[in-house]
Amino acid sequence: MVNYNIEVGEKKKTTKKEIIILSIIAIILVSAAIFGGIELAKKRNLAKNSINSENTEYAQSKIENNVQSNKEGNIQSTNEQVNTNQGNNTNQVQNLNQTESSGKDQNNQNGASNNNQLDQNNSAEQSRQEQNNQEASESRLTAKQIEAIDKIYSSKEKVAYLTFDDGPSSTVTPKILDTLKKENIKATFFVLGTMAKSNASLLKREKAEGHYIANHGYSHVYSKVYENENKPLEEYEKTNKIIAEALGDSTYQANVFRFPGGSVGGTYDKIKTKAKKVLKEKGIAYLDWNCLTNDAAGSDTKEEIMKSLKSTCKGKNSIVVLMHDAPNKKLTAETLPDVIAYLRSQGYSFKNLYDVI
Repeated sequence: MVNYNIEVGEKKKTTKKEIIILSIIAIILVSAAIFGGIELAKKRNLAKNSINSENTEYAQSKIENNVQSNKEGNIQSTNEQVNTNQGNNTNQVQNLNQTESSGKDQNNQNGASNNNQLDQNNSAEQSRQEQNNQEASESRLTAKQIEAIDKIYSSKEKVAYLTFDDGPSSTVTPKILDTLKKENIKATFFVLGTMAKSNASLLKREKAEGHYIANHGYSHVYSKVYENENKPLEEYEKTNKIIAEALGDSTYQANVFRFPGGSVGGTYDKIKTKAKKVLKEKGIAYLDWNCLTNDAAGSDTKEEIMKSLKSTCKGKNSIVVLMHDAPNKKLTAETLPDVIAYLRSQGYSFKNLYDVI
């Protein structure tokens, strides 16, 4: 029994040593394996890192190359675009310069053309004005015609010249014209510039119906008309222009002037005497009257008008009858048929200044 136990115990001791040794060996192997694995892993990581590094470097290089290429391409493209833009800008500048130059040339041409046209217009206007002046000058009275006006009272025949001052007026002149037309008589109207301005249609009618349109000045204000010997001519010319414009005839000349208040006597007699010479030098005659109805000097009934007419025409062959067609002379228009009837009964025929000059 004893031997058996000892053998068992010794065997157990041997087994523990072996276990210890095996354990140590196992530890060593495991450690070696672990260490080897670690080293292998390191090598693998190093290799992998190396590959990744190469790949990264390659990729980075590729990227850098691409970037560089793109930069160069962009720079080149930019340069080309800049060059293109510069070219376009240059072309645009050239085109603009050409356009401006062309515009300037065109403007210069247009300016020259306009100047030429203006010169032509001015020349034409000057030519027309000269022609009008020439025609107006030619339409002025000759010395012989002025003499005929001066001798109007010396006719051997019995002739009556009906004359009307201070119109035209819309209230009186149409009635007078109607009577004259009915009686087939041509009269002479010494018109005022102030009245002619607003009655152009009546002036046209007077001319159209064969009446003579003469000139009575513009204002009829003695202090203005007779300020000096040149004022009557100025009044004549101002009124003549109004008449010409109303008639639409720039060459029209009345040629005969009637001094407001008459050509002789009164406060301004000396100025009137000098003014007559000024008018004659311009080919303008003047005409007064030797018969009147006193329709502007106190006759306020038909009977008074007729009495004045009969007394002032008595014993005269050629009479220039003074009447008025101002706005307030309605009585004159109403009495005119009686005036005409009486003069006819006395053997007078009727004329106007067209029959004299």
